[in-house]
Amino acid sequence: MMQQHRLDIQTQGRSTINITSEIDKLIDQSGIETGLCHVFISHTSASLIITENADDNVRRDLENFFSRLVPDGDPIYLHDQEGDDDMPAHIRSVLTQSEITIPISQGQSALGTWQGVYLWEHRTHPKRRMATITLIGDNTKY
Repeated sequence: MMQQHRLDIQTQGRSTINITSEIDKLIDQSGIETGLCHVFISHTSASLIITENADDNVRRDLENFFSRLVPDGDPIYLHDQEGDDDMPAHIRSVLTQSEITIPISQGQSALGTWQGVYLWEHRTHPKRRMATITLIGDNTKY
């Protein structure tokens, strides 16, 4: 069995947005007991991460680290047509990931207790983002 869904996400600018519950809902509705959930974001200035879901400071620390690693407005960047955050957003997305795969086990995502799936918006202005979620698996209960 295979299903594919589109998830539209409105961001408020540079931030992380927890999309775990939307993914869990799609897995639950699919009826898949054992399989894989593939999530892909079709943008070059946002990314996907699996990280700590209990302490917001983890994501703040990630943002602070990336702000130091890839500063906005650095004069070494040639690509800045859309502003000081243009090239840094592309670099951030290359250093992270545009796709993730999560096992489905017993009809649920097999994420760890403290894991969440986040869209990481790298631009400083609000954007509309789209993720494609593909569910593949078997609906046989074991």
